[in-house]
Amino acid sequence: MTTRTPLMAGNWKMNLDWKQSLSLVEELGEALREVDTTVVEAAVLPPFVNIRTVQTAVEAGDLPISYGAQDISAHESGAYTGEISGSMLTALGCTYVAVGHSERREYHCEGEVETNAKVKAALSVGLSPILCVGEPLEERKAGKQVEYSLAQLEGGIEGLSAEDVAKVVVAYEPVWAIGTGEVATPDDAQEVCAAIRDLVRTKHGDATADALRVLYGGSVKSSNVAELMTKEDVDGALVGGASLKAEEFAKIVGYQDSNA
Repeated sequence: MTTRTPLMAGNWKMNLDWKQSLSLVEELGEALREVDTTVVEAAVLPPFVNIRTVQTAVEAGDLPISYGAQDISAHESGAYTGEISGSMLTALGCTYVAVGHSERREYHCEGEVETNAKVKAALSVGLSPILCVGEPLEERKAGKQVEYSLAQLEGGIEGLSAEDVAKVVVAYEPVWAIGTGEVATPDDAQEVCAAIRDLVRTKHGDATADALRVLYGGSVKSSNVAELMTKEDVDGALVGGASLKAEEFAKIVGYQDSNA
C-alpha cells in the first residue's frame, strides 16, 4: 500500500493584506522549525493578491511551506475579466488550488460542470486540485451525507484518467461544520472519507485509491486534529480560521509530535 504523506492545508479565505500575510507566513515558518516536516506537509492558500508575498517569503527563508490558490479559471487565457489562469498560478510557484469549495458553490453558483472544468484546468498545468465536497445540514439529518458527497466527487473527477485522479486531493468538508465551531466526529469523518476512497477504488483501481489523499475540513483545530488523524482514511485537514494563527496552525501540522 502507498504511504500517504499527511497534508495540512490552511485556507485563508478573504483575509489579510500583504503585510499581514508576510508576517503570518514568516511566523509560521519559524514555528514549523519545531515540527518534523519530513512526515507531514504544510500548505497555505492565500488570496490571489498575496500569493507573490508568500512566494517571496517561502523562497527567501527556505520555509517548509507549500502554497497555492483558492480558485482557478477554467480557461487558460482570453477575455475573461477578473479570472486567474492556472499558468499564472504556476508562474508564482503554486502547488495546490482549491476547487469546488462550498462557498464557491453557494455564492458563485458553481456546480459540477464548472468544478470539473476547473479540476481539469488545474491538472493541465501541473497543479494539484483540492476538490472540496460535503453535505449541508439537511442532507446530514436525512442520512444522505455519503450519497451527497459522492455525487459531488463523481462530478468533480468526471472524465479523468486514473493517473490524474491520483493527483487530486479530496477534502471532505461538511457545510454545517465550516466556521461554525461544530465538528464532525472522527467516526463521521471516517465514514465519508472511506466512502470517497472506496468509490475511487471501484472506478480507478487499488493503486489510485491508495495514493489518493483525503482531507477533513470543518472547524479543525489543534485540540481535535490528533483524534481525527487516527482514522485510517483521513490523510490531513483543510483548515480555515485556525490557519490564520501561526502558532495554532503549527500545532495542527505538528499533531504527531503532540500525540507522541
